[in-house]
Amino acid sequence: MSSKEPVVSDTLHLAELYGVTVGALNQAVKRNIARFPDDFMFQLTPEEFRRLKSQIVTSIRGAPLRSQTVILKRGEHMKYLPYAFAEQGIAMLSSVLRSPCAVEVNIAIMRTFVQLRRLMDSNRDLAKRIEALESRYDEQFATVFDAIKRLIADDESRKAHPKRSIGFLP
Repeated sequence: MSSKEPVVSDTLHLAELYGVTVGALNQAVKRNIARFPDDFMFQLTPEEFRRLKSQIVTSIRGAPLRSQTVILKRGEHMKYLPYAFAEQGIAMLSSVLRSPCAVEVNIAIMRTFVQLRRLMDSNRDLAKRIEALESRYDEQFATVFDAIKRLIADDESRKAHPKRSIGFLP
């Protein structure tokens, strides 16, 4: 694979996921290419495609399946190398495709984003409250810590100056 990891999926699987044809997916990507930087999507190299063509995927039932992007019908040739998408690219596809499934995915992404933003804001408020409590109680505990430090210092000075022995001295 290329150094542009992590690869999540290819055009065929994403077309199936979003309920569109591979052609419609490719066309939507080409029309919106500015939305797909290199870390969102990239085109496979000829070597990567050659290795991909040689792979056979086995289904859960044990029947061999072959990807449309991997095996072509006799006499067909690949005009373009397939795309591979990272996580962000898969999410971006939901905003450029027009299928009902893509619209639902895009709505879910937007709702999740808003919920995360609200959660982060509430965490900021909580952090501010904790900070205020810490500063208020730090002053009160400073007195306690000073007293503890004095007790420790007094104990160490007593150990340094031993008391007179009790009992009979020889």
